[in-house]
Amino acid sequence: MIRLLIVDDHPIVRDGLRGVFAAEPDLEVVAEAADGAEAVRRAGDADVVLMDLRMPGMGGVAAIERLRETVPDVRVLVLTTFDTDSDVLPAIEAGATGYLLKDAPREELLRAVRSAHRGESVLSPAVAGRLMGRVRRPSDGALSKREREVLALVADGTTNREAAKRLFVSEATIKTHLLHIYEKLGVRDRAAAVGEAYKRGLLS
Repeated sequence: MIRLLIVDDHPIVRDGLRGVFAAEPDLEVVAEAADGAEAVRRAGDADVVLMDLRMPGMGGVAAIERLRETVPDVRVLVLTTFDTDSDVLPAIEAGATGYLLKDAPREELLRAVRSAHRGESVLSPAVAGRLMGRVRRPSDGALSKREREVLALVADGTTNREAAKRLFVSEATIKTHLLHIYEKLGVRDRAAAVGEAYKRGLLS
């Protein structure tokens, strides 16, 4: 019997997952948690933890790190809606056994849980594609000098038009630089780019 802990801050998601596993003779949901801290407290009875990432209080990545310390034998399968580099990489680095998206078919989820229990790495196709793209990307997504300049201006609250004037380029060029920055940092907007840049030490 594989004992499961479901961690998600939305009760309807937990109910839905419990329903998916109810008909499986080898799977049993032994506990639920609404955030990372509660997950750490309740993980002792579980073999596999289904972990959401973005939750109030302690998030999924911090919880995975704590679980590695407190119950190192438990397997953590991330189940989330987010597949950006800034979500995927920290979760895997923290010790997640697998990473699945919430739109995965039922059979794929069941296979992933059983594989994670065996200690096998499980990645959704979208996540695997992102990781492959990152491996193939030269210089680990390093920003160019001009991209760093643009990012520094954005961090100071400068608009695209103001940044274009300061750097003596067109506003369209600034937008192109931003798109490249988003891709390299694995984010989707200006605020996330600045946050990720501080996290990586690209801005001080």
